[in-house]
Amino acid sequence: MQANRNRNNKKKIINDPIYGFISIPDEFIFDVIEHPYLQRLRRISQLGLSHLVYPGAVHTRFQHVVGAMHLMGKALRVLQKKGCLISDEEKRAVLLAILLHDIGHGPFSHALEFDIVKSVNHEDISAYFIKSLERTFGPDLRLALRIFEDKHEKPFLHQLVSSQLDMDRLDYLNRDSFFSGVSEGIIGSERLIEMLAVYKGQLVIEEKGIYSVEKFIVARRLMYWQVYLHKTVVAAEYMLIYALRRAKWLTRKKIEMFSSPALSFFLNKDVSKEDFENNEDVLENFALLDDYDILQSLKVWSKHNDATLNFLSSSIVNRQLFQIEISKKPFSDNDIANVKAKLLATDLYKDMDLNFLVFSDKLVNKAYNQKFQNINLLLKSGDVVDLSEASDNLNISALAKPVEKYFLCYPR
Repeated sequence: MQANRNRNNKKKIINDPIYGFISIPDEFIFDVIEHPYLQRLRRISQLGLSHLVYPGAVHTRFQHVVGAMHLMGKALRVLQKKGCLISDEEKRAVLLAILLHDIGHGPFSHALEFDIVKSVNHEDISAYFIKSLERTFGPDLRLALRIFEDKHEKPFLHQLVSSQLDMDRLDYLNRDSFFSGVSEGIIGSERLIEMLAVYKGQLVIEEKGIYSVEKFIVARRLMYWQVYLHKTVVAAEYMLIYALRRAKWLTRKKIEMFSSPALSFFLNKDVSKEDFENNEDVLENFALLDDYDILQSLKVWSKHNDATLNFLSSSIVNRQLFQIEISKKPFSDNDIANVKAKLLATDLYKDMDLNFLVFSDKLVNKAYNQKFQNINLLLKSGDVVDLSEASDNLNISALAKPVEKYFLCYPR
């Protein structure tokens, strides 16, 4: 795919509902934004099927990455003002890195991350996309990739892109809160950015920003339970996962299936990291795949002769969502068998494969992970300490412990 570089006016301004006017930093970044790989993110939902619970949550990954780029520009200006040396090349590269950090997301974002492909996460696919774009745009993307993969000699640049207090999280919490209407997710991103600093190459927060960070951690936890892991959203997204698995199973049985060419490619093939690295067709087909491929297929599959796929697809399309039970303990094989027995006792399910209609899994909410790139505070004394050690809010230590819940999902 070739980028469109023939536009005369590339000094565009985007009107964003969160930040107001966002200026595109330079013409090169404009060209990258115009590329079909990035434009595809307009057709990838930011919150998967969350709109089935929160009707306003229909925003896209494209809106998010542009917003994250905007916050990155602010963060770089704050750090430079505080004497941090960032070259023009590094500034452009880190703006490109945050702009492209989500380019590897598949349809419905996280919901289908390991079902379209096998054991390849969206960060890996993003790296493959950036390498491909380098062949189109040149070495500026090479530096962006080094920052994205944390191979640059200035670690704080990567931490601005991916850490526990990065521009990605600062944007999506406010944005997802705005579009879902869940006000608990609102955070003071302006204040947090003003408190950023660099100490010995690492990103830190000045001590006076501690309460803003605490609010950020609590907001993240609340957004997970109220939006990202809302039990009805979980039910809908697992129904989608199992509909795709059923479609893939039927495809392997040589049963005729409607699908777009791009979706058909992945239904017929188990794609691994090696496939992405050795076969250009894999990335090109992935680049053609978005939410619309899945939605159109679900509409057609809702009339399919296979009763199981028909039922799953029509239930999603018509929002006839499954029952979901939440427990602090795992559901036993006996629990699952009892649910299947009750379903089999009704005529409706006698021709269906209940292995695709009854499922159980685990939900994990860890608002702050002390083992993954800690949020460090720079004290007035010059010492650097972990947030949980410096905070007088006992909740922070509690939030560092993962909360696990289990669910059992089945037709009503």
